[in-house]
Amino acid sequence: MSYETLTHGRLTWTHITNPAPGDVARLHEAYPHFHPLDLEDCLSRIERPKIDEYDDYLFIVMHFPYWDSQERISRPGEVDFFLGVGYLVTVYESELKPLYNLFEQCQTDEETRAKYMDMGGGRLMHAAVDRMVDYLFPILYKVDANIRNIEENMFDENIQRTIQNISLVRRDIIALRRIIRPQVPIMETLEQIDRPFIREDLDVYFSDTLDHLQKARDIVEDDAEVINSLADTTDALASYRINEVMRILTVISVIMLPLTLISGILGMNVPLPLPLRPITFWGVMGLMVCISISMLLYFRYRRWL
Repeated sequence: MSYETLTHGRLTWTHITNPAPGDVARLHEAYPHFHPLDLEDCLSRIERPKIDEYDDYLFIVMHFPYWDSQERISRPGEVDFFLGVGYLVTVYESELKPLYNLFEQCQTDEETRAKYMDMGGGRLMHAAVDRMVDYLFPILYKVDANIRNIEENMFDENIQRTIQNISLVRRDIIALRRIIRPQVPIMETLEQIDRPFIREDLDVYFSDTLDHLQKARDIVEDDAEVINSLADTTDALASYRINEVMRILTVISVIMLPLTLISGILGMNVPLPLPLRPITFWGVMGLMVCISISMLLYFRYRRWL
């Protein structure tokens, strides 16, 4: 857990990473007007983003993805914003590096601190959200690269590996869609909010971030269509290969049927009209070979092989 504050001019940025109950209690002491349910939300995982508007502050919950390399899937990281006159509070998970990097830059670089904090909490919150949205694109470009790799190798002999890769990418795309799509209405609302702590000229900034977020959403939707098409193609290819194997096995079984019948008849423990001579064995073997060749030629003529 980490509880840090940074003050520049008339703006104070409270920065909480991986919040614990002690951090929330400290936050409540610093800002007693925060609603208890909002403070409780900081300790619990909210599945859907939201905006709660109060007379003197906004409480905003958003989600942004981070890459889980062990499970090979994008996980949602929650960011909670308290925005009011003269302050911004960010509560988030440590996996969301861009937000931590922004806070660190504001701590160490006077120019960056002045750039983002001189214009109030709304401008600072926009900078945080904008960096998180920009962080989406390297993840999406990685998904695109995985899709291209599948397209190039989907006709390899190892169809099992192709199906596994498609399943992993498809699961990741589903996770990204679940994270990105609900953020668009939140950004549209931020663009339209008219409050003293969100200056009117910020609607241009939020509109630009909204465009980026919509672009990310469109990329995910396109990737979903492509991976579904690749999955259908792979299913058709796997079915074709299975049918080819089944056809060969069926041909072998059909050829073996008359041979099994002949060997079964000749193997019966009863007197047979054929004399017990060595040439009889080779004659039977020759008959079996002729039957096999005849059936193969017939299958070839019917284009079953």
